[in-house]
Amino acid sequence: MKDTFIFGRRNYVFMIAGLLLIAAGYVLMAGGGSEDPAVFNDAIFNTRRLVIAPILVLSGFGMELYAIMTRSK
Repeated sequence: MKDTFIFGRRNYVFMIAGLLLIAAGYVLMAGGGSEDPAVFNDAIFNTRRLVIAPILVLSGFGMELYAIMTRSK
């Protein structure tokens, strides 16, 4: 009996790329806190954390959806 995978190679490549985009987005969101809780750090409101990182995460989820829904050849 031949073992077959549910998805094709192309689907798995898109899944891995989507996971890398999601991970990169979360890494870009990390940080920006302050060592002293009494001191406020404005670094949490920069463009990298508020714009770029969420775009990467959402595009990664979109790529995952595409990888799952596309038909393997």
